[in-house]
Amino acid sequence: MSKLINNLFPTDLGVISIRGDGRCLFRSVVLGARLRSGKQVPSENVMQQLADDLRNKVVNELIKRRNETEWFVEGDFQTYISYMKRSQVWGGEPELLMSSHVLKVPIKVYMRDKKSNSIKVIAQYGQEYGSESPVSVLYHDYGHYDLLKTPLS
Repeated sequence: MSKLINNLFPTDLGVISIRGDGRCLFRSVVLGARLRSGKQVPSENVMQQLADDLRNKVVNELIKRRNETEWFVEGDFQTYISYMKRSQVWGGEPELLMSSHVLKVPIKVYMRDKKSNSIKVIAQYGQEYGSESPVSVLYHDYGHYDLLKTPLS
């Protein structure tokens, strides 16, 4: 399941490919949190259920924290919430921030730097939950997330 991409990533990082079905952010984060806590990779059906459960919790957290998150979402808040409840809808920054709160884990987001052909951190969430062994996801500029796995995770 894990593969090293030699010319793109340092040798201590691996990429775990995540299915691109609109749940990739949620799948990446929930799998990263499971591996971080020493749990096994679940079956595809369980993985989908875990991703959908995380999505529901994230939407609820957005609602709970509306006063501090409303400015962060595009357009009308209620419309955004209704939209994010759908399983095929891609998540983004608000969902990563809320995922860190729901799971109480730090999350680092990486992206490929095309000029240097390496990866760089583009965002961090949940620093209040520590800095060791963050869930690390790789954002591709076409809207997809994969899980990054380090030797420590």
